[in-house]
Amino acid sequence: MTTHNAGPPAPDARTLGKGLAVIRILMGMTFLLNGLSKLLGSHFHEIRIGWYVANLINRPDARFILDAEVNHNAKHHLPLLRWATNHLVLPHWGPFSWGLTAVEIVAGLLLVLGLFSRIGALVALLPTVFLFLVYFANNRWVPEQPLELVPLLVLLLVPSGLVWGLDARRARMPTRA
Repeated sequence: MTTHNAGPPAPDARTLGKGLAVIRILMGMTFLLNGLSKLLGSHFHEIRIGWYVANLINRPDARFILDAEVNHNAKHHLPLLRWATNHLVLPHWGPFSWGLTAVEIVAGLLLVLGLFSRIGALVALLPTVFLFLVYFANNRWVPEQPLELVPLLVLLLVPSGLVWGLDARRARMPTRA
């Protein structure tokens, strides 16, 4: 009997877990840093590392982006989304912006720490799905929004906090009867 090798061996579960942990931490840092920018305002808006310069999205930036994308850049309008943005979110931006800040910080911390990582992904999906709908008909590059949405969906389904995360410690804790 002969065996046919279809290619290199599949990576083991630990290697896959490490890859998912890297994605979890990267997504978590993105949410955490933008949440901290909203919390700290102009004191934490720009990141400079050597020649690399990047901006975080603070509360005024987020309001501007939402208004611009829904009211000025949209090629097509999703009726309920436009109504909700213009009648609920933008007129009451203060409370909504603080809610967004809390969501980003909580989701970011949970994902970075790998603590209740699936809940962290679910929390992060709240603004991500909303933005996906905002950008849905705005003539964006094809992969732009799925690059935020798809990793969070995977992290929601897979317990990525079991590698390099506190979920592993929780999983080892004895349960009380």
